[in-house]
Amino acid sequence: MGWPSEEHFSDTTKNSVLLRHLRCKLSFSMQQAVAQSSLLADFTTAAIQAVATVQVVDRSPTALRDAILQAVGDASRILYAPPHELPASLFSDFATDPRVVANATPDEMVNTAAGVTEAFAAVASTGSVCIDVSYECTGIVSLMAPLQVAVVAAECIVPQPRDLFRADVLDGRGLERDFVFVTGPSATADMGPLVRGVHGPHKLHIIVLR
Repeated sequence: MGWPSEEHFSDTTKNSVLLRHLRCKLSFSMQQAVAQSSLLADFTTAAIQAVATVQVVDRSPTALRDAILQAVGDASRILYAPPHELPASLFSDFATDPRVVANATPDEMVNTAAGVTEAFAAVASTGSVCIDVSYECTGIVSLMAPLQVAVVAAECIVPQPRDLFRADVLDGRGLERDFVFVTGPSATADMGPLVRGVHGPHKLHIIVLR
């Protein structure tokens, strides 16, 4: 039996390097998945403590439509601010509901039970969602109705509020817009006991797209 050729050793080395590379990529992907799962769990806990409700659904038009319509119940009119970051196609099934109004008049703004917007980010430590108030009617829709439904992608959950002001987090989106941190429904205790819904929505429902 002869010695393996130089070409054989070369192929074996290449295969070994490729295998190590694939293992590193797989390990990194698993670490990312674990970290994202941990952030989602922390975010859900913090949001519930802030008196919001949280629902995690599959990233599909049908699943998102069903989640939104379940949240708004029998609302006769639903304000809708088309998304900036999320694909508009994700909202396509929801937008066909006859109760949905995308370009509301002032009267419709005031007399509507629910408003649906995207949140371009969320914060795990506080349970906050981040609403881009500089994009079209998103800010108004997020404030006017008694129920706010905010839709956020799971991979856009960051650990701390300060992370939104870093250029290397979410491609620096937090530095490119005017936005507000929304933590639970509107509440105030300025005049005594805590009262919800005085300066904004009475309820906040968050839908996380996994």
